[in-house]
Amino acid sequence: MQQNDTTEAQLQIGQVATRTELSIKTIRHYDEVGLVTPSARSAGGFRLYTESDVQRLLLIRRMKPLGFTLDEMKLLLESVDTLARADASAETTAQARAFVAQCHTRAEESCRNLRKQLAYAEELTTLLARNAGE
Repeated sequence: MQQNDTTEAQLQIGQVATRTELSIKTIRHYDEVGLVTPSARSAGGFRLYTESDVQRLLLIRRMKPLGFTLDEMKLLLESVDTLARADASAETTAQARAFVAQCHTRAEESCRNLRKQLAYAEELTTLLARNAGE
């Protein structure tokens, strides 16, 4: 395996797919659209991912069911990166923080809606179980 500048462990795409519960096809797509680029490539050209890459993919996986678009996902990842940088300007940091706050509000609203939908689904399954004689 080819290593980058750090000694951080690198995972092949199949291992990352297992850890993130995303398909290999989805992970490749996220690479193609620039959401998560593998940190390195093996001598044979295989994608190699670090723990940091896995965490980015998990963040994307969490955004997806809440209706975030690929562009919004990219902007949120960039905002999170900006907030982690010590050298970001005050203006850039403020913009990033505002976007993260906006996404937080939207995610909370989506969670409320999903909880309501889940409650309806559970009511239905209870009703169906009763009618099925269970």
